[in-house]
Amino acid sequence: MAELGRWTQGMRTGLGEDPTHGAVVPPIYLSTNYTFEGIGEPRAYDYSRSANPTRDHLNDAIAVLEGGAGATAVSTGLAAITLVAEAFVPSGRRVVVQHDAYGGTWRLFTFLAEQGRLEVDFVDFNDDEALGAALALSPALVWIETPSNPLLRITDIRKVADAAHAVGAMVAADNTFLSPLYQRPLEHGADIVVHSTTKFINGHSDVVGGVAVAAEQDVHDRLRLWANALGLTGSAFDAYLTLRGLRTLDARMRVHTSNTEALVDLLRDHPAVAALYYPGLPGHPGNDVARRQQTGMGSLLALELHGGRPAAEAFLDGLQIFHLAESLGGVESLICHPASMTHAGMTPEARATAGIGDGLLRLSVGVESADDLVAVVGEALERAARSQG
Repeated sequence: MAELGRWTQGMRTGLGEDPTHGAVVPPIYLSTNYTFEGIGEPRAYDYSRSANPTRDHLNDAIAVLEGGAGATAVSTGLAAITLVAEAFVPSGRRVVVQHDAYGGTWRLFTFLAEQGRLEVDFVDFNDDEALGAALALSPALVWIETPSNPLLRITDIRKVADAAHAVGAMVAADNTFLSPLYQRPLEHGADIVVHSTTKFINGHSDVVGGVAVAAEQDVHDRLRLWANALGLTGSAFDAYLTLRGLRTLDARMRVHTSNTEALVDLLRDHPAVAALYYPGLPGHPGNDVARRQQTGMGSLLALELHGGRPAAEAFLDGLQIFHLAESLGGVESLICHPASMTHAGMTPEARATAGIGDGLLRLSVGVESADDLVAVVGEALERAARSQG
């Protein structure tokens, strides 16, 4: 028999396995509880917070795609980050986080530090001296986000993982921006990979979720135990929708990426654009590393406009197709002003250090017609250019 590839195995998880009626698509198990065979004789499932057949289908699919020992689906992407922190950072220990990580990640670790739960250092992972100084303080956890949100900086996962392991730290990597199709951090030394499954894995902007995938079985067992203890696990219905979205991930990512490349061609030399952030560009400082550890460049890009916030407002005024909204990775195109939206929870000083200015816009490119996307962004660029006088 043919040996099936990773993608085919992952997307087909649960299909055609219904033993009762032969349903091709596995049924959704909404029951909160399950009968025991007798006293002290639980079945495979007893209570849906602890485990649920539908959620386990999603867990199995994502674990296959990431190449992990197991996955734990939870209620949100931030719940996945919380789960890792609670399960693997002892009280008072230190965490090292990228300085330009997602604003919600920055806020969570900052809040935990303010409560005295842990200590946190926000560090530029491409600054070897700064990273080395942070690792010298013996952190329990190193948090990688690559590409980063919103400036798409690239971190060498293998390099950072080796350095972190040398001082006894665990390594978690947020892989939300690329999905398991374009990057698998566990293969480069990460111990845990997390996703906001709200984004590309679900892909339709209609369900919120997260997942943590472990490289080793003992780490997976601990994540699953803590997710149950903390009550973080996701609902069966959310898992059902997310698995349905996952089955089209490969097809969607191909169109997302092709459309993004068309926009990059438009943006890269336009006079209204002060800087374009996209790892696929040869001039991007992380291009070499991205090509080594990624199999695709994804559909996120960021651009800094000459003229700051007034230029950004002109760009958005009358912009078609793109919705001004947070989130990313859906079939629809979205645009975000990070300084006032996704990263508004950061202090102005932290945003400045991360390089998030008032003229920065982040685009999540959808699956609409590439010609239409190029046309409306071209009009927006002309508006931004006129706003500068």
